[in-house]
Amino acid sequence: FFFKQKTAYEIPKRDWSSDVCSSDLFGYCRVSTRQQANEGHSLADQQQRIGGYCQATGLPVPTDYFVDAATSGTVSLQKREQGARLLAELRKGDHIVVTKGDRLFRSAKNALEIAESLRDKGVCLHLMDMGGEVLNSSVSRLVFGILMMVANMESERIGERTASVKEHLRSQGRFVGGAVPFGYAKTSDGALKRRKDFGALQKRIAEMSRKGQSTRAIAQTLTEEGMPVSHNTIYRVLDGRRKTDTTATAAG
Repeated sequence: FFFKQKTAYEIPKRDWSSDVCSSDLFGYCRVSTRQQANEGHSLADQQQRIGGYCQATGLPVPTDYFVDAATSGTVSLQKREQGARLLAELRKGDHIVVTKGDRLFRSAKNALEIAESLRDKGVCLHLMDMGGEVLNSSVSRLVFGILMMVANMESERIGERTASVKEHLRSQGRFVGGAVPFGYAKTSDGALKRRKDFGALQKRIAEMSRKGQSTRAIAQTLTEEGMPVSHNTIYRVLDGRRKTDTTATAAG
């Protein structure tokens, strides 16, 4: 969710073709899901764009690409498998090229922390969506910081809207992803519907428990029968059954 902004300042551009490149240049790519690895702003698309940027600015071909596939942007760079390797490889004079800031950073705060660390190491950071190298002057660092905070705010707003929509759908009994709750089935129109045999299933679970089977044993049996369920869910089913029986007994 990072966009090149129209501002009163432009990040200063520099012709790198005259530089003596005895250092390394690394490309970094990331996608959140395995599906995104091959679609949209895919890994291949990111690498192609990085190569085109290097050619256009006179930078050498990347020494290596560090690729974190199926990795959430909420995970900081230091905790990603390839991100950690990249940070360990960096030496003074090296360059990092990334298509978008959100490929590299978790948040605006995280961006500023990493940017400061890279600057202290003498590493050049190129963010293509922000016009190029972002750490080579006080003006570029100022613009970089402002744009990262704006982009982070927009990302958070999108997340809030998405969560709101999911909550609304959930309140209407719609399926919003993840595992289908035990005892329910997903209908063709995307709604969740209680299984017709759920009452009989509850009784069976209660009977298995009375015969001395543990919640883990019951869960394993049902899972092997094609009804994947955790022992914690079995415990909740039994607990709910006990409360229902207690209420019925008291009423009688």
